[in-house]
Amino acid sequence: MMETLVTLKVSVVLHLIMADIETGLRIKQKAHELFMQYGLRSISMDDIATSLGISKKTIYQYFADKDELVDAVVDVEFRKNETICEYDRSNSKNAVHEIFMAMDMVVEMFSSMNPSLVFDMQKYYPKAFQKFHKHKNDYLYNVIRDNIIRGVSEELYRPELNIDIIARFRVESIMIPFNPEFYTKLKYNLAEIEEEFILHFLFGMASLKGYKMIVKYQQERINKSKDGKK
Repeated sequence: MMETLVTLKVSVVLHLIMADIETGLRIKQKAHELFMQYGLRSISMDDIATSLGISKKTIYQYFADKDELVDAVVDVEFRKNETICEYDRSNSKNAVHEIFMAMDMVVEMFSSMNPSLVFDMQKYYPKAFQKFHKHKNDYLYNVIRDNIIRGVSEELYRPELNIDIIARFRVESIMIPFNPEFYTKLKYNLAEIEEEFILHFLFGMASLKGYKMIVKYQQERINKSKDGKK
C-alpha cells in the first residue's frame, strides 16, 4: 500500500513538472513566432498571453519580465542555429555544399523575419543584443572561417584569399539587410536579399573548379524550387 502511494505521488509530481516545462516551452515558442513576425518592440506580454489563451500572470510565473523572455528566445534560437551549422559541417560533401545547406536554413529563417527585429534588439534589449553580437562575432565568424579554410584545401576557393578579412567581411555583411536605409529602398524581402549576398560571397571566393561546383548546386536548387511549385 505504501509503495503504491509513493508511486502515485511520484507520478503526480512528474506530471506537474512535465506540464510546467511544457508551458514554459509554449510561451517561448509563441513569443518567438510573434517576435519574428512583428518585431520585438510591437509585441507585448499581453499579446503573447492572448495568443496562448493564458493570463499574463501565468507568463510572469516563468519569466520575470519581457527582457528575460527575449533573452530566453534568443538563447533557443542560437542553440538551434548552432546545431544546424554543426550538422551542415558534418554532413556536407564539400565547402560549397556546406554553404548551400546553410542557405536553406538562412532563407527559411529570414522568410518569416521582420526586418526591424535586430534594430529593436539593439535599441531596446541591449542584453539580448550583446548575446547576438557575441554569437555573430565569435561562433559565426569561426564557422565561416573554417568553411573558407576547407574550401581552399579542396581547391574550390582561390588559394590567395586573405581568410581573416573575407570571414570578417561576411560576418559584418549579415547586418546589412537589417539596415532600414538598405531594405526600405528595395522591393525584395530579407530572404531574397540574403540569398543574393551568399551567392555573391561564394562566387567572389571561387576557383574555376569552385565556380563550376557553385553553378551545379545553384541549378539543383532552382530545379528543386520548380518541382516544389508543381
